[in-house]
Amino acid sequence: MSETSLADLEQIYDALAQAIDRAGPAKSELLLVKFALLLGQAMNDRAGFERLLEAALQDL
Repeated sequence: MSETSLADLEQIYDALAQAIDRAGPAKSELLLVKFALLLGQAMNDRAGFERLLEAALQDL
C-alpha cells in the first residue's frame, strides 16, 4: 500500500468534513459509522481495520 501525500490527506480531510457538514449534527454519527463499515468492506482486511480503529482511538 502506498503512502498518502500530505496534499491528498488534506483533500481527504476536506471531503470528510464536507460530508459531515452535509449530514448535519443529527446524522453525522450515522454517516461516520456507515462510512467506516464501507471502508472496512472495501479493505477486505478485518485485522487491518481493527488496527486502524485502535489508532483512531489514541489521544481522543
